[in-house]
Amino acid sequence: MNKLNFLIPLLFLLLSLPALAQREDTGNYEYDKEYLLGVNKNTNGGMIGGIALKIGTRIDDSQFSFFGIELANVKHPKEVRYTTVTGNNYIFGKSNYLYAIRPHYGREVVLFKKAPNQGVQVSALAAIGPSFGLISPYFIEYALNRVETVVEPYNPDIHQSKFNILGSGRLLEGVGQSELAIGGMAKAALFFEFGVFKSNATGLEVGYQLEGYQKEIPLILRAENQQFFQSAYFTLFFGFRK
Repeated sequence: MNKLNFLIPLLFLLLSLPALAQREDTGNYEYDKEYLLGVNKNTNGGMIGGIALKIGTRIDDSQFSFFGIELANVKHPKEVRYTTVTGNNYIFGKSNYLYAIRPHYGREVVLFKKAPNQGVQVSALAAIGPSFGLISPYFIEYALNRVETVVEPYNPDIHQSKFNILGSGRLLEGVGQSELAIGGMAKAALFFEFGVFKSNATGLEVGYQLEGYQKEIPLILRAENQQFFQSAYFTLFFGFRK
């Protein structure tokens, strides 16, 4: 029985080797275009800070240009999530969401190339671009009495009792009532790429980002709100190249 447990995985491994050898792009990292989709985590966001799209073009053996766009939910550093009597969550004092749309252009320089079929390729990159902020009202569900509730934008002059707040509204509920804030962003990062094949790309971008708008963004009532936001972040990318 012990020999059988050993032979079965070995058989699968031997059967997979010819398929691996037939891949023409094994250990081949020469490409002209890359298309990457990423999930972002940052110090100004929640569990998932946002999503990102990156399209890169080769300039020469060690330089690339790229266009990207990010969609992110930017949070105030003083946001605290509370649990209501119904078990739902809400952020006391929050007046607005900030949804940031960040198209940008940048350059990437390869610092260390990987060896065939092993290692990690390391690049340095920088990018700048505009930021379009959608300032959307934060909705809560509020109990007017024992049988009647309303879902409406949070107003501390009306919603004075914490115990009557039953939870927050649905995500993106106030987007139709958004105001627009215009600004700009810049970021610098290192990109670690660990794909084995030219056609498949997997990587981790780790960096720093600064974003500013033409006015302060009111996210928390009766708190010091900000015009500029800085964050450390990482983005896990998946995609393909050709």
